[in-house]
Amino acid sequence: MVTLTRADGNWAGDLDLTRRSIALALAGGYAVAAFDVNAEPIHTDEAGLVTATVEIDAGDRKIPGYLARPAAPSTSRGGKHPVVFVNSEIFGVHEWVKDICRRLAKAGYVALAPDLFVRAGDPSKLTDFPAILKIVQATPEAQVTADTAASLKYLSAQPYADMKRLGVTGFCWGGGATWLCCERFAQFKAGVAWYGPLKAGAYPRTAPIDLVKDLHAPVLGLYGGQDKGIPQADIEAMRVALKAAGKTGSEIVVYPDAQHGFLADYRPSYDPKAAADGWARMLAHFRANGVG
Repeated sequence: MVTLTRADGNWAGDLDLTRRSIALALAGGYAVAAFDVNAEPIHTDEAGLVTATVEIDAGDRKIPGYLARPAAPSTSRGGKHPVVFVNSEIFGVHEWVKDICRRLAKAGYVALAPDLFVRAGDPSKLTDFPAILKIVQATPEAQVTADTAASLKYLSAQPYADMKRLGVTGFCWGGGATWLCCERFAQFKAGVAWYGPLKAGAYPRTAPIDLVKDLHAPVLGLYGGQDKGIPQADIEAMRVALKAAGKTGSEIVVYPDAQHGFLADYRPSYDPKAAADGWARMLAHFRANGVG
């Protein structure tokens, strides 16, 4: 068995990995370190969609990204669809992240999830959290920002993408990256951060709470009350910071009984009720802020 020990403390939902669970995770393309052998992950089909692994020119190299979009042109706005940039979990762009992109495409969005860890490795295939963390630590913050900019440039060149209706979402590590996207890029109209760290911690990057004054777009934060990795004190501090900075369009919702990773249906921490409510809130937040 392999027991995960996280730099910021074990999260409810961590598990001992058996050979069977590792084999099933690899067969399905899911992140090995967090896969639940008893899970029944949602699979979104590709009917009515165009999906592809695309190459994004990042300057020093081309990085892969998973893209999903409606096959039919939009009936308005010159046939273009609104866009959602997707920041992956710490485990990278594995099958669950791809499925999230397809779910967004079914909702009418162009969804792109770039592999921001590709230069350092593939964390989805690893069972050891310290080894996964090394990949994250070997991915500089400035590089992530540059790759995000390159991804937006790629999207701007696509005839089906309406960049005037641009949103961003992300999960765990990507939830923190979502806050930072809305703080660093004026192009984003709205963001939805799923259980993303708010203060400095295991991940070597600027803390979202430190850049609240720079927030360009309203962010909806979705968090679990039982998340051992993100203290409720951090969430309250972020609420105070948002109010002090006059960012009235942003909101943080906490699901009291939910754990970290409650949207991730391939993990033992999956909470169907919180996940469904959060998904509906996300789509409503995008629509309310011109991304829809």
